[in-house]
Amino acid sequence: MLKDFKPVLSILLRFIIIYLVLLFGYQFYLNGFKGKGLDSFSKMIADQVMYVQNTMNYPTKLHDDVAGESVWFHVKTGYATKMVEGCNAVSVMILFVSFVFAFYKGFKTFAFALIGLLLLHVMNVLRIAGLNIVFTDHKEYGKIAHDYAFPAVIYGSVVLLWLVWIKFFALKNENS
Repeated sequence: MLKDFKPVLSILLRFIIIYLVLLFGYQFYLNGFKGKGLDSFSKMIADQVMYVQNTMNYPTKLHDDVAGESVWFHVKTGYATKMVEGCNAVSVMILFVSFVFAFYKGFKTFAFALIGLLLLHVMNVLRIAGLNIVFTDHKEYGKIAHDYAFPAVIYGSVVLLWLVWIKFFALKNENS
């Protein structure tokens, strides 16, 4: 009877192992920044968001809050939002990569994961820029945008990428 479930259990076990290894690796990375402010990956994203907003005519400056382990976005004439480690979408990217590698299909797994990570990164930068614009121009919609609309964007992107991976790559018959 267990033979029938072997493929599913194999995929599930691969997912759990990859997820835990990546999660612990990321936590190890974050531990190196305790008391030093926001981690360097999150700061890089904040710089990219600032560039996007400046390009879109939303003059932006960044202000480090080392004690708060965050970076504040000063947009136009005031502080719009602050970026914390959770805004960098790494946890979402870990989930994405774990799922893709659970359905390992050789080199195309690495290619798809890399392309997917780049797309998720771009979506995340645009998501944060969008949130800053909402908080700058339409503060009354800020909570809805932050809590519902923009998380739906990043999680929706992950689900869409997963569906593409499964439909066009992972379950594709190798002989056809």
